Amino acid sequence: MKKQTISALLLFVSLFIIKPSYAKEITILYTGSTHAMLYPCSCPIETDGGVARRAALVKALRKKNPNTLLVDAGSFFAGGLLDEYTQNTQLDMQRTLVNLKAMELMKYDAAAIGEDEFNFGADFLKDNINKTKLNFLSCNVKAKEILPYAVKELAGAKIGIIAITNPRAKQKAGIFSVDEPKQAAKETIGKLKANKTDIIVVLSNLNEADNLNLINEVNGIDILINGQKAKEELYSKAGSTLIINPSWQGRKLGVLTLNIEDKKIANFKVDLMRLSDKIKDDPAVKAVNPRCFSDNNCKDKGITGACLNPGTIDSSCKFEQQKKVKITVITLKDCIGCDDARVVDYLKRYLPGIAPSYLYYPDTRANKLIKDLKISGLPAYLFGRDIETEKGFADLKQSLEKQGAFYVLRPGLGGLAYFIGREKKKGKLDLFISLYDNNANTVLEELKEFNPEVHFLAAEQQGKFDAVKGNMEIEEYLRSVCVKKYYPEKFWDYLTCRVKNINSSWWDNCLGDLDPYKIKICATGKEGETLLRENIKLNKELQVIFGPTYLLDNQEIFSTQGPPKKGDFKKIFRK
Repeated sequence: MKKQTISALLLFVSLFIIKPSYAKEITILYTGSTHAMLYPCSCPIETDGGVARRAALVKALRKKNPNTLLVDAGSFFAGGLLDEYTQNTQLDMQRTLVNLKAMELMKYDAAAIGEDEFNFGADFLKDNINKTKLNFLSCNVKAKEILPYAVKELAGAKIGIIAITNPRAKQKAGIFSVDEPKQAAKETIGKLKANKTDIIVVLSNLNEADNLNLINEVNGIDILINGQKAKEELYSKAGSTLIINPSWQGRKLGVLTLNIEDKKIANFKVDLMRLSDKIKDDPAVKAVNPRCFSDNNCKDKGITGACLNPGTIDSSCKFEQQKKVKITVITLKDCIGCDDARVVDYLKRYLPGIAPSYLYYPDTRANKLIKDLKISGLPAYLFGRDIETEKGFADLKQSLEKQGAFYVLRPGLGGLAYFIGREKKKGKLDLFISLYDNNANTVLEELKEFNPEVHFLAAEQQGKFDAVKGNMEIEEYLRSVCVKKYYPEKFWDYLTCRVKNINSSWWDNCLGDLDPYKIKICATGKEGETLLRENIKLNKELQVIFGPTYLLDNQEIFSTQGPPKKGDFKKIFRK
């Protein structure tokens, strides 16, 4: 009886002492560098974007998770050097006002003031801060209309949001005072921490180098969202700070999912969700968005129309019937890397009435044209001389080469997937790769059994080698080619070891019992340079500058987005 009482008591006490920690989920939706892009982009593929689609997706994601924050990292005004669709001050201002109304309808929680928010002067900015129901933030622009920070409580955690304006804004800030950003950020974060804010989000309009300096010198930044035109990579980390890059012109919506435990970030996931034509426009935002601001906004099935009454709610598009423009595409059946549909779509920008017909190599007619026109690679795109009378010919002329009765599209625009004049080497696979690619480890693992010849993505100019990561990357390639020469049987093991921790300086740990001194002597001398020059010779010949890229049978070239699948390569080899 006594034992049972004690056991019951211990159980009762444990209920009060042990506090299970359950992860909660917070979603941060983010944009940046939209430049008041109201409509889907006029891209050859993935015509994504548009504020009405964005509003619809935001609404759906908020419904899925009420613990959602929506922020913009700056440069949401039209105009300026990076606005591809700038027209004139009046129309750019009108486009900005429509964008602000759309952001208001989307209920943005915070909008960072960047340099471009001063494009139309301080009075225009001040007036619209007062008119618009948005939290305009900047910790280093001092004005009563601008908030230094905002705080929102989600899933039991207090999230503090601050924004940093680039000091270059001083040149056009007028009545606004722009302070040095680092000290302003330090003071603002200090206030937030004093008020027991759990997570700090910085919306920054600084450049990459200044962002890194800020993170190194100012403590407490959990997340930094880049408001300037950013790299393609979704995110990176600097110490414990997560750096997020939005999609250019708002073509995609950034989605950062945070798992919160004990009011701290336990885990995260970053994604960019396409704003494709599968998303139905939000009615409220669509209602305030003019049909067009320019002819660029008037496109329908490859046809460009004329924008009437641009920038007004009464604007409309007028379309005229387009004359057919014939183009002959010479390609291969079952071509791995041919992307002729994308190229034809791109050409429709200049020639909306384009009508393609296809010839397949090595059919007789295709062979004759290839020989007569001295075509060395496929796909090839041929126009008749009547293209000279087309309106878009002048803009396209620099990308065309006159050959007899035809204009042939230069490979620099159309791309090549098959080299006609190269000797076929059945089963040979060449891999062009950077060991610093995020997917390099997976690529090497998937392709090991195919025994590819590895070519490093480096280039030589005036006797000096260069790569994306500079000397650090070149030194690794010099060591790698030396390992291949002296220990060919260990070459693949060395590469797969290095890519797992490529930024480590302890490269010799991947040599095992091999002689590091021999590799160092080779890599730091003329021998290493000669070996690397030979390794990248094919890169230069085929003009390969990015990867992973593959050359199959010494003839067919193609790339993949991310790592390939082993099963896919087996199918290719069987073909």
